[in-house]
Amino acid sequence: MDDLRTREVDDLLSVLAEMTDPDELYQFLEDLFTIREIKETSQRLEVARLLSDGKSYTAIEQATGASATTIARVSKCLSYGTGGYVKALEILKDIKKREHDN
Repeated sequence: MDDLRTREVDDLLSVLAEMTDPDELYQFLEDLFTIREIKETSQRLEVARLLSDGKSYTAIEQATGASATTIARVSKCLSYGTGGYVKALEILKDIKKREHDN
């Protein structure tokens, strides 16, 4: 994956990291990706959340419409990946906790 980490990718990461307004970020994603890509990417994050909650592949497939292949790929990343999904799920938990506390 080191071949993927180019200056262009770092520029994209920098832009995403600096965007703090959800509407602004959504507008950027809409310009950057197709609607299908946005849906599929967000679906993968939901699959990761459900897997981390201990849900079965069948339950996840029914809840999200994700294929068994997608679920397996996300599961593999959760277990053997770089920790990106784990960090994303921690961020989601922190957001939910802040919302609940307010």
